[in-house]
Amino acid sequence: MFEMKEEYLTGITEVDDQHRELFRIAKEAYELLNQDFIADKYDHIVAIIEELRNYTKKHFADEEAYMESIGYKRMFTQKMEHNQFIEKLEEINLDDIDNNQVESLLKILEFLDYWLGHHILENDILIGK
Repeated sequence: MFEMKEEYLTGITEVDDQHRELFRIAKEAYELLNQDFIADKYDHIVAIIEELRNYTKKHFADEEAYMESIGYKRMFTQKMEHNQFIEKLEEINLDDIDNNQVESLLKILEFLDYWLGHHILENDILIGK
């Protein structure tokens, strides 16, 4: 389901490598959802959220530094979307996850699917042009 395909490539090696890592994290969440042998997935879900929080902050900072270095005209819009992504991750209620693990994973996956599909294809691709 979560696979870095050619259409997601920006042509900027560092950005593309970091996007691959985001796809890897999303794939890990998807695989956890489908793992029937782990009854209590709470600790795994929290670990994925923490990994996303930490990794996206680094990725966004690197991407924004690159955009600034090339004088990218749409940088303000990108920064706003990056901040919204981080805020969304920060708003996740860990008690809700504990009580509704499958539903929580599905929400995280929907969010990542939208983000990876739309943000990269509609916004990040333009950085490389």
